[in-house]
Amino acid sequence: MSGPELVIFDNDGVLVDSERLANTILAELLTEAGLPYTFEEAVRDFMGGSMASMRRQAEAKLGRPLPAELEDRYHQRLFDGFANLQAIDGVAEVLDHLDATGTQYCLASSGTHRRIHTALTTVGFWTRFEGRIFSAEDVAHGKPAPDLFLYAASTLAVKPADCVVVEDSPLGVAAANAAGMKVFGFAAMTDPAKLSAADAIFHQMTALPSLIEAA
Repeated sequence: MSGPELVIFDNDGVLVDSERLANTILAELLTEAGLPYTFEEAVRDFMGGSMASMRRQAEAKLGRPLPAELEDRYHQRLFDGFANLQAIDGVAEVLDHLDATGTQYCLASSGTHRRIHTALTTVGFWTRFEGRIFSAEDVAHGKPAPDLFLYAASTLAVKPADCVVVEDSPLGVAAANAAGMKVFGFAAMTDPAKLSAADAIFHQMTALPSLIEAA
């Protein structure tokens, strides 16, 4: 079989179209907490990272702790917005292609398991990934550390060199590089220059099957 043995997908912004909503909510909550943030700044500083990492960075800037309930408020607003969540255009066809070619795939996200489950269930992808879902909650260090991707590969008994990661954030690209995996950067919402460390950059999901086959 040509191509990689395992394709590892990020979730937010790669499988589900949630990044705009998520970063808008985060910017609003940080601003309410006394740390003014725009949507663009939230994308720049936090996209692709875990909530724990966000809290550490934001509190360092703010000089004091964020409200203890900020994450709960964030997820409540996010899940309310998920009622209208859509899959990224073309992803279902990519998964169909991988199924047809017998290529194994999984999900490795900085989001919580609850967030992943809610998102995948809403867009109808849960059964496609069930049993092959990995969250930053599962490892000591989230992206840009390689831990999450290495954990996914190890669990599925695949060598890092035989994996391809599909990411849309600089943090995710850095994590894949650190894991010794090939990585393709999805630049539908991200400035391609910020994904320059990826092995290839693409703008539409229709381009992904060919990239995977050639990997």
